[in-house]
Amino acid sequence: MIAKNILTSDILPLRPTDTAAQAMTMMSIYRVGDLPVVEDDRLLGMVGEDQVNSVDVNSEMSSFRLGQSYIYASDTEHIFEILGKLAENRISVIPVLDNNEQYLGMITQEALLQYYANTYSFKEVGSIVVIKVLKNEYSLSEMTRVIEMEGATILASFISTVPDSNHLLVTLKINQHEISTILAALERYEYDIHATFAEDEYTSDLKSRYDLLMTYLNV
Repeated sequence: MIAKNILTSDILPLRPTDTAAQAMTMMSIYRVGDLPVVEDDRLLGMVGEDQVNSVDVNSEMSSFRLGQSYIYASDTEHIFEILGKLAENRISVIPVLDNNEQYLGMITQEALLQYYANTYSFKEVGSIVVIKVLKNEYSLSEMTRVIEMEGATILASFISTVPDSNHLLVTLKINQHEISTILAALERYEYDIHATFAEDEYTSDLKSRYDLLMTYLNV
């Protein structure tokens, strides 16, 4: 999935003549903390809540320092890269430009989260296994081989670091509800099983966390 396939169509960008009051209203309606400013399909820059709340409500977007550097995505960027940009820069939306630097639209945090929540790997029934490994011993292909020997398939994987440690936590979603034989196989190969989650427990927890995140984004 690339940027141009997940554009948010129901949010309009700001215009240079829009005021801070209009920007605040639009951010409130759309439940975002940032909006691009666009003129004739050309991206002029981005403004955030802090900026529009710190000026006179009648100040126009053209009075902001829009020529400063801003973050954007190309229309062919993969959504993994876009998610990274949103997280790294702590922005709620990212504008998308084509090869001619023409503004095409924007992508919101919520749109990305909804996309991930609706993907096959999240919806498919299965279980979660978290394995703790040394960074220099990590090999997803080896883990996959062990799991596939037990007749299972890895639907999704996620890697996180352990603070102040040379270990990684490898989270795997496996397409089976009963995983005792898989766990036994992993342990035979001396993998450290850090945690496991049954499908019902994991789905409930994921939905709860997703709902809490949506509530936070809607504030």
